[in-house]
Amino acid sequence: MEKVQKNFLYRNLANVTSILGVLPLAVLFFDDGYRYVIPLIIFNNVMDDLDGILAAKLDIRSRFGADLDNVCDAVAHVALALAVGAHFGGMILIASAIAAGSVILRATSRLNPETASGGGSPTNELMRHLLFALLLEQPLGFEPGSVLIPLFLLHTVSLQAPYRMPALIRSWAKSATAVGAVNAVLIVAWLIPAVTLFIAAAFFLTYLYSFIVDGVRWLKGRESET
Repeated sequence: MEKVQKNFLYRNLANVTSILGVLPLAVLFFDDGYRYVIPLIIFNNVMDDLDGILAAKLDIRSRFGADLDNVCDAVAHVALALAVGAHFGGMILIASAIAAGSVILRATSRLNPETASGGGSPTNELMRHLLFALLLEQPLGFEPGSVLIPLFLLHTVSLQAPYRMPALIRSWAKSATAVGAVNAVLIVAWLIPAVTLFIAAAFFLTYLYSFIVDGVRWLKGRESET
């Protein structure tokens, strides 16, 4: 019996990690929950990467685990996007709701392996850009709407893009060490404001490059097929 329980826990270690990445987001529903939104974005990003590493390293990948990961991502990222939108209100809330709808569409489409395109930007990329926007709001003194509204709307489109975006910094991280380094960089951006702008620029510029350049390549490929 004990051996069966251990095997069950072993096989579901990545799944438990996926769920643990979502549960702390309940803090957002507290009266002062928004004050924790930045560490919650980082924590969720770390746990989302960790479950994938565990599944690969322990050879416990499964279709159920992949679907659970997609569902947990959707729940977490919708909650975080709407928390930011609700905090600022107005058009930012509307833009965040539109982006949240795009997150849900992407997550549900990926639950069916026969229809999943494998294209578009990951929902975690939206979270990383949201993190940088919040970190830079006060130091740069910009109006939140001037950044958050276009950010939400741009990701609404890129989440549904029918082509892959391989030039993203996170997409370059193939090993567990590289993935850990990406997450470490996010923590550095949070804790050391002097480098936040440079880190944010690196992530966002590679995103724009992949969104535009790979989009043009995809369109040219479609034209050549016809």
